[in-house]
Formats: sequence, structure tokens, C-alpha cells
Amino acid sequence: MSFLGLENKTIVVFGLANKKSVACAVARALEVEGAEIIHVVRTGQRAETARKLFPEARVYICDVEDEANIIRVRDEIAADIEGRIDGIVHSIAFANYSEGMKPFHETLKKDFLQAVDISCFSLIGISNHFQGLLAEDGSVVTISISTTRMAAENYGYMAPVKAALESSLCFLAKSYSAFSRVRFNAVCPGLLKTSASAGIPGYVDSYLFAEKVIPRKKALETSEAADVAAFLLSGRSSGINGQCLVVDAGMGFNYFDKEVVTPEG
Repeated sequence: MSFLGLENKTIVVFGLANKKSVACAVARALEVEGAEIIHVVRTGQRAETARKLFPEARVYICDVEDEANIIRVRDEIAADIEGRIDGIVHSIAFANYSEGMKPFHETLKKDFLQAVDISCFSLIGISNHFQGLLAEDGSVVTISISTTRMAAENYGYMAPVKAALESSLCFLAKSYSAFSRVRFNAVCPGLLKTSASAGIPGYVDSYLFAEKVIPRKKALETSEAADVAAFLLSGRSSGINGQCLVVDAGMGFNYFDKEVVTPEG
């Protein structure tokens, strides 16, 4: 038996897009621990990708922007499994950068609200509609960012959206406590090399800066964030609820590294 005790636990993972996705890394970590993975992805193309990457896993399609889809996929999963699910991974985020980056005060209302809907409210919707399917002592884990208080211009309005996501955790935990012991937590990684992050204007420069500021001078691996998610999904983290665990390899305390502040040459 593994330390995490995830053998034969059933975990639903929302958000896999490709092999570089955080959702993929989390599923890999869970797979190693012997968990049964159920993938929920946004499109048919992503479903094909998920089936290639995880041939043993069930795969379902759900665009969470339409809440009716969440209800439908809940019913499909419930019909296909025996018993309840032990955990949910919410690794979903979207921001429309198609018009390029704007100063924050010029953020378009439609873009901001769409980002809130997909990136934040989807967690609430999933938690609501999957309530009857979750084990009484289940765990729900979302993916946020290492800080929502730093005004990184190239991240724009997604930081306030992630702040709303993080705030929602304690309210979901409190609400669920009336009838269960389900826990809600977030993994908050520093900058990662994912396909989603590649779509953020100027991200590569930020990523390279992060490598300089991280004490070990090596960027955070997606698998390192995924391992923390696996821990939070396990019974070993039973005392952690409504929390945001920062996984940034120490970047947050080392912004003023002398090699960055006064570079040689």
C-alpha cells in the first residue's frame, strides 16, 4: 500500500488539453499511486488526446461554460461507475487574449465575465452538481497561481479571477460541512511550462526571470505541482481544508536575489 493510500480511489480530472497540461501531470501522479482516473475534457479532439495518453481511463466531454453540460456529464459518469467518486481535480482556466493585452482598466466586461464563468464559477457548478456523487470524505482540488497580489501586466485580469477562485474554496468547504467531510483546497504553482501559459503574451520572458529568482536556479516542474495535488486528494491531507498551497520552489521570497538586482556585466 502506498503512503497516500490512493489505490482504487476514483478521481475525476477536469481540464486535460494535452500532455503538457497540469491536469495531465496530476493524472499521471494519481495513476502511479494506483487511482482510477476519469477525464472530463472540453472537446472531442481533447478526448482523443486523453484516450491516447490514458488508455485505461474513461473519458467524457463537457464544456463547462454551459452549466447544463456539467449536469449531463455528472449523469453520464454516475451511470457508468459503481459507488461514488473520491475526488475531483479542477484544472480549468480561460482568458481571451485574442485582442492582445490591454491596460487592466481597459478590460472588457465580456472578457472578464467569461473568464470568471469558466475559470471560477465552473468549480462552484461542478461542486454543486457532483455533490451527490462525491464520497462523504472526498477531496476537491483546484489549480490557482502562486500569488494573486502581484500586478503582472501580462497576466491581466486573470489574477483577480484566480483570487475569486481561491476565495470560493472556504465558502465551498463551509457549505459542504453541513452534510459531509469533503475538503476543498488549491495548488498554487509558480510559472510552469505548459501550452496554456504559452498563450499569455510575454510569458516566456516571465518564465526565464522566474528561473533566475528561484533559489535553485531551476524552474518549477509541472510534476512538482501535480505531486502536491495528489497529496491533497489523499487522506494524508485530511487536516487541510480551504487552503491554498503555494508551490514555487522558493521564488516568492527571493525576488531581490543579488544576482538579479545587480547582474554582473
